[in-house]
Amino acid sequence: MTATSMGTPSAFEDLTYKKVAWRIMPLLMICYIVAYLDRVNVGFAKLQMLTDLGFSEAVYGFGAGVFFFGYFIFEVPSNIILHRVGARVWIARIMVTWAAISGACMFVSTPTSFYVMRFLLGLAEAGFFPGIILYLTYWFPSARRSKIVSIFMAAIPLAGLIGGPLSGWIMESVAGVNGLTGWQWMFVLEAIPAVILAVVVFCYLDDGIKHAKWLNNEEKAMLAANIVADQREKVDHGSFGAILKDGRLWLGIVVYFCIVMGQYGLTFFLPTLIKTAGIKGVLNIGLFTAIPYGAAVISMIFFGRRSDKTRERRWHLVVPMYMGVIGLTGSALAGTTNTEIAVAFLTLAAAGVLSATPLFWALPTSFLAGASAAAGIAAINSVGNLSGFAAPFLIGAIKDATGSSNIGLYVISGVLVIGSFAVLKFPAKLVNK
Repeated sequence: MTATSMGTPSAFEDLTYKKVAWRIMPLLMICYIVAYLDRVNVGFAKLQMLTDLGFSEAVYGFGAGVFFFGYFIFEVPSNIILHRVGARVWIARIMVTWAAISGACMFVSTPTSFYVMRFLLGLAEAGFFPGIILYLTYWFPSARRSKIVSIFMAAIPLAGLIGGPLSGWIMESVAGVNGLTGWQWMFVLEAIPAVILAVVVFCYLDDGIKHAKWLNNEEKAMLAANIVADQREKVDHGSFGAILKDGRLWLGIVVYFCIVMGQYGLTFFLPTLIKTAGIKGVLNIGLFTAIPYGAAVISMIFFGRRSDKTRERRWHLVVPMYMGVIGLTGSALAGTTNTEIAVAFLTLAAAGVLSATPLFWALPTSFLAGASAAAGIAAINSVGNLSGFAAPFLIGAIKDATGSSNIGLYVISGVLVIGSFAVLKFPAKLVNK
């Protein structure tokens, strides 16, 4: 019996897990920063693209969200393939494909071409995020996973922290070079890092514990024993059909749908909301988006560490969700009347909704194992992410109809409240470990 299974981690264990984290987490975080930036930089492109191409807010909202239809179609098959062929090859393949399509978004000229490219980008990127969540279950047991997933998903606000100013600078500084607009250059330049990182992933990433030459035999034995002990407490349903009969899976889908609606309602429209708050100029807007994302980095790590330390999962998820509710509602009420207050509420919203996402994954990974984990994680992520279509389309359509995003923000806040009630339906004894 290992120290972890007895509930008292040894110094040897802690040092080994720290070694594993320092080996794999920096690369995974950098990859996700690039992935997320390539996914949501359309929010910055919107500041110029709508005028250049004559798109309405509804066209933008549909195009931003149709990404998730492609994501939905290929996510479960992608995760099953990753489980069979290994993370190193499959993640590298995903990154090369999405880089090519993200760069090709520079050729968008009509609503139809915009929809097609966003759909293909979702198809290409499908499997990356759930693949990484699955990959982390190969290394870290449930008791250590909230902190690790929170560290990994800190890449989302870091992408905004880095990508906001970067996107603003590209769009303002290189506009007109070789006849290309600022948003076209942004798509091209921000796609290049994914290709470079794909090569690094292929050469550097290990498929699992037994392939890690940088671990000695004692370290491998301890890590493997902890994973085996952790999975004994979970369920491998044996088939995808059996997974779909588990009510906990569908409860997880409902919760994640609500969280993701808040996440993408914020990230796809944050540049626009910052502009609405009274900030002028693409570069200045980019710099101001760094404020909410910077706060989110701190919040995500704080809640993830505290959740693992206390072994309490449900309320550590509910509290950030309500931070998102208060922040989104407050930013809508502040409007353009007080820039400082509006930005403060957007900062609270970002800290809340972005912290909720990694904390959620402690719930399904507490009862899924093996092939069930591969398919279940992908199913939750793919169906839940359909709200990534609903949120931008809803806000865009409402803004076209009313001239304001406020009603859309209120609706998203209400969805987060519904999700918080669903979280409390998970039995505490199941998830608090």
